[in-house]
Parts: sequence; structure tokens; C-alpha cells
Amino acid sequence: MATIERRTSKEGHLVYRVKVRRRGAPLQTATFSKLSEARKWAQVTEGAVLEGRHFKTVEAKRHTLRRRISDAWEHAVKRAGIENFRYHDLRHSCASYLAMNGASLMEIAEVLGHKTLAMVKRYTHLSEAHTAGVVARMNQAIFGQ
Repeated sequence: MATIERRTSKEGHLVYRVKVRRRGAPLQTATFSKLSEARKWAQVTEGAVLEGRHFKTVEAKRHTLRRRISDAWEHAVKRAGIENFRYHDLRHSCASYLAMNGASLMEIAEVLGHKTLAMVKRYTHLSEAHTAGVVARMNQAIFGQ
């Protein structure tokens, strides 16, 4: 997301130009004489842009990335006629569908960014039809029924 370019200023001095770019947010740029300052600014600015709190224009402040996503989500849910459904619920659905399609707990943890298997278990909800199918396949394999 952030790039640091090594350049020569008009006066012939070495400078570092930092660009922080993220889709849906205005480009953030700055120039520094020290690489350490450029890296520090890039890190701070990346975090601010990800949280939707670093914009140069008044209009951009009103329409942060998080707000845009939230508005689009609310509009889609309302248009679809769905009630009591949050964006976060999709994480549970994703984990459940992955599990029901044979993904291991480690694979699900990687997709969702979880560090512990306990968190994966919290997000994964198997349907009754799926668990009944698992038991039926086990019975078939063991007992031939």
C-alpha cells in the first residue's frame, strides 16, 4: 500500500517520496530528507487510512471508506428485504460453508485470519443436514447401512 521512492530534489539533495494508496481513499503523499522519517510517516499514515481517519479534503472526511462500505451494505440488505443481518455475519457464513465443503480448521483459520482454533470453532456452525450426512457416511463406511 505504501511506496517509498528515492529521488533527487531540484537542489540536488537526496529525498524520499512516500505514497500511500488505497482504493476508495485519496492518495496521500509526502517527501522527507531521511529514510527513517519516511518509513515512520508511511506506517502511521497506512494505519490511519485503513481506519478511515486520514484524508486531505473536507468531502473525503465526510465519506470515509468505512462509512461508504457501511452505507452500501445497509442499502443492499434493505433492498433485498433482509432483516436482522449484519456485515459481520458473513464471516460466520464463510467459515461454515468452508467447513461443510471439506476445508480443514487450519485452512479456515488462514482464510479468516484467526490465530487460534478456538476462534475458528466459534465462527463455524454446521447445518443439521450436514452433520446428519457425516453420521450417515460413517455408518455406511463402518456398518454398511
